[in-house]
Amino acid sequence: MSSIRTSLNGGTNTNAKMKRQEKATKISFILNELYPKTPIPLDHDSAYTLTVAVMLSAQTTDKKVNQVTPALFKKANTPEKMAKLNVREVQSIIKEIGLAPTKAKNLKKMAKQILNNGGMKGDWEFLESLAGVGHKTASVVMSQWYGHPAFPVDTHIHRLASRWGLSNGKSVEQTEKDLKKIFPKESWNKLHLQIIFFGREFCPARNHDLTTCRICCWAATKKRILEESNSSTKKK
Repeated sequence: MSSIRTSLNGGTNTNAKMKRQEKATKISFILNELYPKTPIPLDHDSAYTLTVAVMLSAQTTDKKVNQVTPALFKKANTPEKMAKLNVREVQSIIKEIGLAPTKAKNLKKMAKQILNNGGMKGDWEFLESLAGVGHKTASVVMSQWYGHPAFPVDTHIHRLASRWGLSNGKSVEQTEKDLKKIFPKESWNKLHLQIIFFGREFCPARNHDLTTCRICCWAATKKRILEESNSSTKKK
């Protein structure tokens, strides 16, 4: 039993070829141990403000979004209020956010769409029809606000799934399908945040020594470890 727990806690096992399902079980154990609670990193107080915050987070850090949204939500924390704002005013508030001009236009358009459809709804088709809201944003809102099982996959989760050998998908869409096959449905809503937290704290995209990482050291293939090691050496 002790040997099993040692393995689950991240003991090295680079020689043995593990199946994706085995990796998923071991990774879940580690992530649940590290992150038993998964608070949503974006500040919000309604389905609407969560949708806005997630939409704004594209190509921008959550920290930057949380610095901008207090002023934005003070002006417009409902679609009714947002629809009344001038696009230029919205843009001036979110100017430090990446793609601010486009996002300002989408916020205005999205507010009108929501009002024309009777308000916010926990419905996939409705959410994905909103301006600036793609499948990933809709997945976050459906899982974190409405409680529907969903596995939002962004570029960070896509990168880690590949690094850990859980998916060889060339797109976030394929990676999402692969992850849903190997992780229990009841874990999806929490797991996507746990993976993001682990990536930020222990598994950065650049200059990362996979041999010392609690998950990469056994989940990544020897080929992947060598490739990333060579890549980091060349950049120095």
